[in-house]
Amino acid sequence: MERTLVLLKPDAVQRGLVGEIVTRFEKVGLKIVGIKMVYPDKNHYYKHYEGIGKMITRRSQKAFDVTIDMMLVGPVIALVLEGVEAISLVRKMVGSTEPKSSLPGTIRGDYSHMSYAHADEKEAGIPNLVHASGDQSDAKAEIAHWFKTSELYDYEAVHEKFTQLNKR
Repeated sequence: MERTLVLLKPDAVQRGLVGEIVTRFEKVGLKIVGIKMVYPDKNHYYKHYEGIGKMITRRSQKAFDVTIDMMLVGPVIALVLEGVEAISLVRKMVGSTEPKSSLPGTIRGDYSHMSYAHADEKEAGIPNLVHASGDQSDAKAEIAHWFKTSELYDYEAVHEKFTQLNKR
């Protein structure tokens, strides 16, 4: 089984979309193995976005700064999801990083609409509701950054025999 980190960003929390989003993940058979509400500081986000994600290196200092400013406006819900090919499944469900480009039926396509151009014009981070790990390496590092081992749980969900093809 694969695990991935998902952050429900301050815009998702403040808009009251947490239940809707979590429900979508559960309905496809992903299992929550860790979940908590946290209000990280700038240093925590620096390690996440630059230490692990290399955002400054990949995009720019400006992109990093507006993202951090946006993330610091409120708490986030951090969760670890587990399931078959969880990383690619979650990324497909979340949609494109730019909400305007996200297809209907994805989380960003259904609940957000902003374009990069509009966010850039306002010199603001783009409120795109969710962060999802990009690959196995990022998922492993991000999960370790956001969760202690003691905060992750191993249990059998009732639906696993249907969603994971476990032989019993």
